[in-house]
Amino acid sequence: MSDEQIIPFHELLGWMPAWAATALLLVVASVVAIIAHGIAIRLLTAAFSRRAIYVQTLLQRTRVLTRVIIIFIVCVVVTQAAPLGGDARSLLSSVLGACVFAIAGWTAIVAVHIASDLYLSRFRIDVEDNLNARKQITQVRILRRVADTMIVLLALGAGLMTFESVRQYGVSIFASAGAAGLVLGLAARPVLENLIAGIQIAVTQPIRIDDAVVIEGEWGWIEEITGTYVVIRIWDWRRLIVPLSYFIQRPFTNWTRETASIIGTVFLHADYTLPVDALRNHLQEIVGEMPLWDGKVAVIQVTDATDRTIEVRALVSARTSPEAWDLRCDVRERLISWIRDNYPDSLPQVRSAAVPQDRGTVGGIVSQQE
Repeated sequence: MSDEQIIPFHELLGWMPAWAATALLLVVASVVAIIAHGIAIRLLTAAFSRRAIYVQTLLQRTRVLTRVIIIFIVCVVVTQAAPLGGDARSLLSSVLGACVFAIAGWTAIVAVHIASDLYLSRFRIDVEDNLNARKQITQVRILRRVADTMIVLLALGAGLMTFESVRQYGVSIFASAGAAGLVLGLAARPVLENLIAGIQIAVTQPIRIDDAVVIEGEWGWIEEITGTYVVIRIWDWRRLIVPLSYFIQRPFTNWTRETASIIGTVFLHADYTLPVDALRNHLQEIVGEMPLWDGKVAVIQVTDATDRTIEVRALVSARTSPEAWDLRCDVRERLISWIRDNYPDSLPQVRSAAVPQDRGTVGGIVSQQE
């Protein structure tokens, strides 16, 4: 076929409107890019053995991103040959420019997630001594969410600034110090407040993943820390949702701040005749048989005395807060059973005494005679 017989590419679609021809070219190019990308991924996956688990994981984690990048590159090439006018081509160039920043932000987020997951893969939270693992996981996850937020804001702002009208609007907002800027500042306050609180929590770590806390009268574990709120798994499987800034501005109790081990308390009320030393010896015997006890603390103390009973406090330690709860319940049951079976008279009771008749009483009741 001679050069005179070759039909120029733009003449093949000359019968179509320019926008329709451009849309058709972009669709065809995108389909070809998707097919080529799928074939390339399969070939790369097959090229690496199953032992190259990191390479295969990387291919799976970046599959969608690389597909979008290839589609974008093909669309940029096709746009150069598209039959568009000056204004339409300028608009399409602005759209593609915004896509560049979106893809760059997406790539940065994927890179941050992959790097953080590789770092956290060295730590296990399902072991007894998981304090360091909880510290690292909490810090990395919060900082990753902060990084995601910053990347999204920067990519969104840079992408919008590629449009001339948006750029002028943005400049006018930043240049003015009027009501519009005040409204935007107030609207962004919750976002910035939680963002700053997230950074503070990541650095100072008043809470960590799987910490046992008491907040708003509820006891539970830190299950998830997001960019705006914290999910607390209550002991009865409910979920308490608390704003992230709460843990910076208000007091709360953290049972596992320094270590997962915790001391549990058991309170009993008994009569004054209770032999405390015998009860103390019995506590040592029963905790020695309990696998939940960590072997550190097991003491009996008389902490209060009223006009009728004494208050006995037993302190027992466990490796984790859930084990401490079960240990407390078990110790309480066994101590009560021991007192009931061996010293039933030492259980709380009310005494009454009859006053002798010769002291002005009638039927054992004091008569109020003058």
